[in-house]
Formats: sequence, structure tokens, C-alpha cells
Amino acid sequence: MGAAAKDDVTRWLLAWSTGDREALTKLLPMVYDELHRLASSYMQRERPGHTLQPTALVHEAFLKLVDQRRIEWRNRAQFFGVAAQVMRRILVDHARARQGAKRGGDAPRISLDESAVASHERPPELIELDAALQRLTELDERKGKVIELRLFGGLTIDEAAEVLGVSTGTVINDYKLARAWLYRELRREPVHGP
Repeated sequence: MGAAAKDDVTRWLLAWSTGDREALTKLLPMVYDELHRLASSYMQRERPGHTLQPTALVHEAFLKLVDQRRIEWRNRAQFFGVAAQVMRRILVDHARARQGAKRGGDAPRISLDESAVASHERPPELIELDAALQRLTELDERKGKVIELRLFGGLTIDEAAEVLGVSTGTVINDYKLARAWLYRELRREPVHGP
């Protein structure tokens, strides 16, 4: 997406924030392909035969985004950060429902990095990753947001820095520390009763 297109997305987001419903009809075609790319990236990490498809994930996420009344949209990067969070929530809720239905059956899996997906290492379960990310966010909210924006939102370092209002160096450091913390947290042995 070129700079002019990014500016247009920001302009329509700002108009949408002020209540301009027509802005939403202008915005959707501009962000749809990128949302679909993001959803496809998520779905590549899911188990084969997942009942959600990228298009359905985009549509469900967009419906939830349209219902967001408390968000004051500032820019494109913030929008995609929130979209990533919404998609993650949808997939986690879907995994929890599936796990509940199967009483602990095969939960979808997601990796902390692309190389783990490609090499078929044992990626952490989505529900475990979500829980670990919530614990990280409780300990350090900014590091949790950096992970969410980078891994789940697909934002660049510069875009994540813009959304968070920090320097790119801060995002780089937070990302390294947060990934290390998550890896350590996800590798812990499960605690079995007293």
C-alpha cells in the first residue's frame, strides 16, 4: 500500500470516528485485501480442516470492528493493530469452543515465529499462547502490545512504534524481551496437583 493510499485510509478512519457512516463504505475496499492477507496468515498457522476460512474471519472481524464505539481511530496502523487483536480473539474463542466440545481435544496451534511453522516444530497451542500473552500484558502492557501488533497484526517495527507512541528502538527491544519471555513461559512444565 502506497503512502497516498495509507493517507486515504487514515482520512476515512478519522471520518468514520466522527460518525460519518459513508466513510465506512469508502474504507472497506481500501483495507479488505490487507485484512484478508492478515487473516490468511493466521489461518496458515491453524490446524488443517479448520472450519473458519480467511474470508469468514475477515467478515467476522470487520463486523466486530464496525461495532467498536469507544475507539477513536487515529491512523491505519492503529486500525490494523485492533483488527489483529479482534482476529486473535475470534480464533481463541473458536479454539475454546472446540476444546470444550471435545473435552480437551486437538486445539489449534500457532507459532511465535515463522521458522517454527515451516520446520514443523511443536508450536504452542493458541489457547496457551493467548493465556501467556495475557500474563505478559499484566506484567508489562507495552511488551504485550508489541507482540500483538508485530506477531498478530503483522505491523512493521515503524508502524508498531507509531501506534504505541515510542521509538523504533524501544519496539525492537520490547519485541526481543517479550518473545524470550513467552518462549520461556510456554516451555514450562505443566504443574500437576499438589
